[in-house]
Amino acid sequence: MGITLDTALASLVANKRRVSALKSLGVTTVGDALTYYPFRVTDPVRLSTIREAQIGQQMAFVASVRDVRVVPGRTFRVIATVDDADFARARNMPGGTAQLTFFGGRKNYIDWVSMRLKSSPTLVVSGVPSEYMGQLQFTHPDVMTVAPPSPAFNGAGVSGGAAAGLPMPSSLKYDADSLDDAILRVTRPRPVYHANSRISSEHIHETILNLLWMMGARTSTQPGGAAGVSVAAAAALVPPSTESIAVQSGEGEVSPVDSSAGNPSAGNLPVDDRLSCAIPDILPEQVRSARGLLHRAEAFLAIHDPDSRSRFNSAIETLRYEEAFVSQISLLKARQHAHRSNAHACKLDVGSTDAAPADIGSAGAAAQKEQKDTSRTAPHDGSQGNLRDRFIASLPFSLTAGQRQVVDDIAADLSGDCPMQRLLQGEVGSGKTVVALAAMLQAVGAGYQAVLVAPTQVLAEQHYETIVTMLARVDETNASGKPSGESDPVSNIKSDTTAHAASVSSASTAIPVTLLTGGMKLAARRKALAAAASGAPGIIVATHAAFSKTFQAPRLALVVIDEQHRFGVEQRESLNAKTDDGTTPHLLVMTATPIPRTAAMTWFGDLDISWLTELPGGRKPIRTVVVNEADVPTMVRMFQHIRQRIDAGERAYIVCPRIDADDESGEASADRNRAAEDNGRRLASRGRGGSRKAESLGIDDPYETYDENGETVARPPLHSVEEIAGRLQKLPQFDGVRFATLTGRDKDDVKTQVMADFAAGETPVLVSTTVIEVGVDVKQASCIVIFDADRYGLSQLHQLRGRVGRGGTNSWAFLISRAEPGSIAEQRLEVIHHSLDGAEIAQADLEFRGAGDVLGDAQSGGKSSLKLLRVVKDADMIADARSRAEQILAADPELTDDVQLAGAVLDFTRGNETFLTSS
Repeated sequence: MGITLDTALASLVANKRRVSALKSLGVTTVGDALTYYPFRVTDPVRLSTIREAQIGQQMAFVASVRDVRVVPGRTFRVIATVDDADFARARNMPGGTAQLTFFGGRKNYIDWVSMRLKSSPTLVVSGVPSEYMGQLQFTHPDVMTVAPPSPAFNGAGVSGGAAAGLPMPSSLKYDADSLDDAILRVTRPRPVYHANSRISSEHIHETILNLLWMMGARTSTQPGGAAGVSVAAAAALVPPSTESIAVQSGEGEVSPVDSSAGNPSAGNLPVDDRLSCAIPDILPEQVRSARGLLHRAEAFLAIHDPDSRSRFNSAIETLRYEEAFVSQISLLKARQHAHRSNAHACKLDVGSTDAAPADIGSAGAAAQKEQKDTSRTAPHDGSQGNLRDRFIASLPFSLTAGQRQVVDDIAADLSGDCPMQRLLQGEVGSGKTVVALAAMLQAVGAGYQAVLVAPTQVLAEQHYETIVTMLARVDETNASGKPSGESDPVSNIKSDTTAHAASVSSASTAIPVTLLTGGMKLAARRKALAAAASGAPGIIVATHAAFSKTFQAPRLALVVIDEQHRFGVEQRESLNAKTDDGTTPHLLVMTATPIPRTAAMTWFGDLDISWLTELPGGRKPIRTVVVNEADVPTMVRMFQHIRQRIDAGERAYIVCPRIDADDESGEASADRNRAAEDNGRRLASRGRGGSRKAESLGIDDPYETYDENGETVARPPLHSVEEIAGRLQKLPQFDGVRFATLTGRDKDDVKTQVMADFAAGETPVLVSTTVIEVGVDVKQASCIVIFDADRYGLSQLHQLRGRVGRGGTNSWAFLISRAEPGSIAEQRLEVIHHSLDGAEIAQADLEFRGAGDVLGDAQSGGKSSLKLLRVVKDADMIADARSRAEQILAADPELTDDVQLAGAVLDFTRGNETFLTSS
């Protein structure tokens, strides 16, 4: 059976511990391994004799061990004396001696180093020479041990079995099976991978090279042999040991090396036919030729086994362009599919012969005047002139210019019979809910249903209360002829989960608003489902329950999704099946997560995009303070300040990333479990191991830090809700203050009650996880303290900060950090410290992290397909890819002539061509 990119590593790698370690990095298949790209590549190392050493310049040499001794003390030292007599003789140079010095505080490490040096008669050493007491010295050099040579070894340095293309059998205690192999691996550029405590970068590299060998790679990408290395050794990849790879029948035979392999004039070596069959090219030939790109198989080989930095960069460029091209093809096909579907045309004025939507660009007075002249009839009976404008006129404030423009754009889209696909992005508090409600009322006024989907029950209930309150003003305005006074729809969060629908007080303007959540009692849930299934025009506010098979809305014309990154592609697609006439609902997705314009244009290219950049009047800037957790006096002053605000009748959030000290499932896991009860499946977890862990802890991205060898750097444990709540309640500053806690583990009715008590001031301090990140709207909240802020993404910190200052009072955000001075984490916090601009923060977040993390890897319901593409730096490449993608689709809309590209597009979209967001 042939090996493909989908073949599981467990069936190929005999070392099960390594399989498990790779799985912890999100690497489970051959394709995962080949796309686990190195984060850097070392420079080629010059091969020299000891006599040619130059102080401070890195070099490599072959040496024999003369003596190894351990020097005890406060810090142990291993000093090995080596000489290169045999190696130098082969190069017609006199031999020399040097000392290899290793320091260590742990005896077991020192014993391991000394045993390693004593066990190998021959070493290949790479390091930077220095001088100590008149002796040439290499401190902590890279050392590769070499298995004893076969009898054919002639003592001249480089010859024997490997030169014949038949490497020596592997030994577990040696790093290389032959001297040629060791020299090649030390002197060539070496990829360095992100690793962890379970597997080293070297072992990751070894596994990937073994997989490439099994797939047919028999030649490296090196055009010529390294200095001092035979041509055959430079060209041949070493076959894997059966100790580490389960070599299948016929895989152990080494095919002859191409006759041009060592000829520098031959240019780049051709990729072995078997490898190119196992890794077929995705890019169309004309695109690859025009851009001067490598074959995909050749690119993988050049990334994981580069002969030079330029070759490595060419391979990265190839695969980066491939990602750009596949993503743009996918976006264009999604847009084509949407334009071929039919939707209900929601005319703004169904009773008018003029179907064009009214422009509210100067709507304030005009809409209010029209509202006063309109008779009060049921909004869905066909005679209602303009329910949307009556709603706008009833508002106790004027829409911003941005809101008016977006409302007009949406109205134009809804009036057509082609389904709207629009992304609405706006700052926290920019008025997206008002815009969405105006759109829903346009659909209801045309005689159809609209559904608003929220990611949590708390947010769904708040939307429900807000919508009911706003619609009540429409009737009051009709009765009085002027807008009613503004009220606070969430100052007292209600817990009426048994009510399935609510009607505005006036029967003549009865607009049904139905609440549907997974936490409702069975009888109330059945009534809500029946109300939706009746097809009666109205608004449905739902959680993940809207994705369940039991939810049917036969007259569904508009779907509004709040915080779109919280839902998977399959979930959004499921709403298309809710109508009974085969139409596709109009779609409006909203997000307060700041997405840079370049990223939005790239990853939401199938959607029309609207931005709300203005904040309604009355909101004051939030003061952001970064506090070092070790700065006790500042921490004390912060808690004293919070107590003063509580005594003034205000509220405070305390946010922690974990639920309790032992928690490893965390916030997102709890939310997904609850979601699974509604739709029968969990939201997909992220592909990378680090991201999966971050998601489980409620952190957007923990920003793993690595040393120069790709090893993760240990960091202090994250704070938990249980720990911080216990500590704060013991502080004298909070004497007599009641605390509450809120996490994803809490049941829905508990969450509702906790939020109600917090809003009412009974528990003015709420210690929670990031469950409050989205939608929680308590206007009295003026302070938020975020522990472990250095471990969050900037966009997530900006979201959390937006929970305060919503009532017009002064507000503060305290970011508690344990970041090292001068570190990247400290630089990130400085960005949010000095900026309140979501676009600027998102741009910085994008540059720090990359697009996939900012937008959320789990959005498309699968692993991230974008690992190399950079939205900001590769903007020109993306534009070029989009242009070429348009040409390809114009000539072949179904990609019938590019089967591999069609398959890649299908993988990218996971079989879904209606909705496409960043994967």
